[in-house]
Amino acid sequence: MKFESFSFAPEILRAIAECGYQSMTPVQKQAIPAIRRGEDVLASAQTGTGKTAAFALPILQKMCENPKDTLPSNTRTLILTPTRELAAQVADNISAYSKHLNVTVLTIYGGVKMDSQSQKLKRGADVIVATPGRLLEHIVACNLSLSNVEFLVLDEADRMLDMGFSADIQKILQAVNKKRQNMLFSATFSNEVKKLANDMLDRPKVITVDKQNTTAATISQVIYPVEQRRKRELLSELIGTKNWRQVLVFTATRDAADTLVKELNLDGITSGVVHGEKAQGSRRRALREFVEGKLRVLVATEVAARGLDIQNLEYVVNYDLPFLAEDYVHRIGRTGRAGKTGVAISFVSREEERTLADIEKLIGQKIRRITVPGYEVGSREMLLKQIEKRRSFAKKQQRSDNVGAQMIAEKNMDGRRVKVGKTTSAVKYKKIK
Repeated sequence: MKFESFSFAPEILRAIAECGYQSMTPVQKQAIPAIRRGEDVLASAQTGTGKTAAFALPILQKMCENPKDTLPSNTRTLILTPTRELAAQVADNISAYSKHLNVTVLTIYGGVKMDSQSQKLKRGADVIVATPGRLLEHIVACNLSLSNVEFLVLDEADRMLDMGFSADIQKILQAVNKKRQNMLFSATFSNEVKKLANDMLDRPKVITVDKQNTTAATISQVIYPVEQRRKRELLSELIGTKNWRQVLVFTATRDAADTLVKELNLDGITSGVVHGEKAQGSRRRALREFVEGKLRVLVATEVAARGLDIQNLEYVVNYDLPFLAEDYVHRIGRTGRAGKTGVAISFVSREEERTLADIEKLIGQKIRRITVPGYEVGSREMLLKQIEKRRSFAKKQQRSDNVGAQMIAEKNMDGRRVKVGKTTSAVKYKKIK
């Protein structure tokens, strides 16, 4: 089905063509007509299925059909997202879709000075894309009014709730115009998401595109068993021997991300990092350089697992498996987007085997293993034997040290001298009377 089928304005169709869009994705086919009819929408779709266009295009069409002045009190569309990266990405997409329309788009998120944002809010915007925490700060400070919002979108609702934004969202819902059209997009339908949907939506059109917690068929998944201490070495070898050019790597912690970037750069692999402790400018610069090909590797923590839309990204590497099995689906969803193919690689140490089992149970499939010669992970039995061998050696060494110490003591007694006190530089003695 083509976008022309829904009689979008010529300006919107022109922008869609310039974005390279041709045929609609399944979520777009179902969501666009429902939103155009004015229905509330509750949609479950895996990441990379074209969700932003599914809600943005019909909203822009309705705004185009009923133009209004852009005033500080006349924000017409509010979109809430869990992270600043996703907010920036959604705003960029909407700006691209509306480039031939007279529509202003503003992003509101943390990591930026409140004063500079409040100045922009005073000038007004048709569309605001925001993270809940920072938006609520501006609401409390009376820097904006949401009394005229016509369209409210919660994107990645499950992620926002997971991050603890439930109370903030409820307060924002109280501040937004009650006569509005609501859209809630979520990768999963947890009990919390269902409760939020019941509170927020009015007889919604329910859209389920993919089976929940399944990975896209366009993504080839593979496991590399490897000891934790040798993961960086294996990553460098694979990038070099296989000539991977653009690789998004996920680590479990910020410290691990920083350490990995330093080591990869020492290996001659240009790398950058994105995580919560990095300044917003630094994060945006790293992402931009990665997209432009100036960086070969972008290392990220869970903060980047959702919302990043990197065109033609071919490789995603789970350097560390995520703590939650569900996050595996969202991480690898950065590749294989919009019908293109991608490869998801996971390094799995012996300690992560239980997490891997949870992931395979969640996605309903066994992931293919590849063992690289020289990086094999020993069996549990072999590990226990090695530990027992080390313990046995340590005991023998201790016995040897005790015998040696006793011989020295006996010799000192013969010389009528004994050791007293402790020192690291010399042994102190005193004469025995």
